[in-house]
Amino acid sequence: MLLGALAFVAGLVAGGLHRPAEEDVAERYAGAYARGDYAAMYELLTEDARGRIGEQRFAAAHRAARALATATRVRAGEARGADDGVIAVPLTVATRVFGAVRAPLAVPVADEDGEARVAWARHLTFPGVRRGETLERTVELPPRATLLAADGAELAAGPDRASEDPETSASIGGEMGAIPAERLEELRALGVPDDAQVGISGLERALDDELRGTPGGRLRAGGRVLAAGTARQAEPVRSTIVPRIQAAASAALAGRLGGVVAMRVGGGDDGDVVAAAGVGLSGLQPPGSTFKILTLAGALEAGIARPSSRYDVATAATLEGVELQNANGESCGGTLIESFAHSCNSVFGPLGAELGARRLVEVAERFGFNRPPAIDGAATSAIPPAAEIGDDLAVGSSAIGQGRVQASTLQMALVAATIADRGRLPRPTLLRAATPRSTPAIAQRTARIVDRAMRAVVSYGTGTAAAIEGTTVAGKTGTAELRQTQGQAAEDAPVVGDTTDTSAWFAAYAPAKRPRIAVAVLLVEAGAGGAVAAPAAREVLAEGLRRRG
Repeated sequence: MLLGALAFVAGLVAGGLHRPAEEDVAERYAGAYARGDYAAMYELLTEDARGRIGEQRFAAAHRAARALATATRVRAGEARGADDGVIAVPLTVATRVFGAVRAPLAVPVADEDGEARVAWARHLTFPGVRRGETLERTVELPPRATLLAADGAELAAGPDRASEDPETSASIGGEMGAIPAERLEELRALGVPDDAQVGISGLERALDDELRGTPGGRLRAGGRVLAAGTARQAEPVRSTIVPRIQAAASAALAGRLGGVVAMRVGGGDDGDVVAAAGVGLSGLQPPGSTFKILTLAGALEAGIARPSSRYDVATAATLEGVELQNANGESCGGTLIESFAHSCNSVFGPLGAELGARRLVEVAERFGFNRPPAIDGAATSAIPPAAEIGDDLAVGSSAIGQGRVQASTLQMALVAATIADRGRLPRPTLLRAATPRSTPAIAQRTARIVDRAMRAVVSYGTGTAAAIEGTTVAGKTGTAELRQTQGQAAEDAPVVGDTTDTSAWFAAYAPAKRPRIAVAVLLVEAGAGGAVAAPAAREVLAEGLRRRG
């Protein structure tokens, strides 16, 4: 008798806890919607709904609706009872522009072969939208914020982007323009109107997110307003650009095609880009022998070279039956430091081949290659995957900055800054008061040896034209061949003949003992690094060392 009574009570409890299949499938569907799991949502659709829309188009329609609403997060509640086959599941959608949208997702559920399924229709891509309605928005940007130099001077203000410092603004301020096609999807999801004017170059591009402010507008379903937000102008944005150093960088270019980038190192403003002229952030070129900084670091860490290592004095090295020549066929070699100071291809080509493609690529990536830099709009420096580089000759050519290696002036300034900061790669920034960040790239001991080698370059090697009286400068020249890669023009002397076949590089920092500034210079089709880029870098270094600002 007692057992029968208990069974009867258990049956009542179980019956009370039972949920209709319609509510269960609606909640599962809404939960998947909240997670953005479109595959799980699609699996719950009726055969008829799946016949009307494929899975990829289904997912794309939902992504487009979320982007239109500037949705950032979705939270689902508990399903409510059915009303004529429709289960309402309350959703809260957090958006960037319109605040929180609180509306039900009205999930129509149908029986299909005894199983509850979602009879999907297009209006279900966003909660609160009813059958026959479409999701729409009206958005506008606030007035653009004022752009400041590091010293507070206005570089661009108001709708006409007027400047108190026209010279600095002209060289780095940048331009406004229509949204580039490659940014349209990203900016639409942030609430930026498709016809807006945005930063397309210089600081206007790099700091576009900070200068735009927060859009405002209304989100509608048909004629009904689901949510609304007010546009808010951003506070003035102070950049890291120091006008006097920027002027020196522009003067160093002297109207030539190329780039100059200078950044702070070794302090609380580590990584602050204080000057960026020409194509310093956007242009990519073979880095030539400046890349030997990375090859040297890799060889030291792999244990295949040490400061005491000695190499034969030669005019060339043979890899895969092909001669890799020194600059203008000169003879060089000796110790590892001497070979670096004189930029011996006959040493560093074979050293790169011995290091191997895998380790060469790995050390380059630790220095920042193959990943976008932290500055918006800046070009990504690249080295091919190890498996795609090729034979020993291709690896050796890559190790001296030729082959398919491509670098920006910003990237090579970061390489110099990493050695200056004892092996830590700084995070570059153009935004004043950004928290300095850096990551380990190489061991401190390795960085100290590379520092010795870079000092030797300026002391007695190919970069003597970068020397500053009373200050120890550490640097590396580069003369990148543009149409052939089996040799290099002399880096410490003018190129004989056609100078347009080579781009001149120099990457450096100073003072070498307690570095404060790192600089990289690229001059496209301009000749030799030691003769052309090193003296240009010297002027920027000297200006950067005169006083902090």
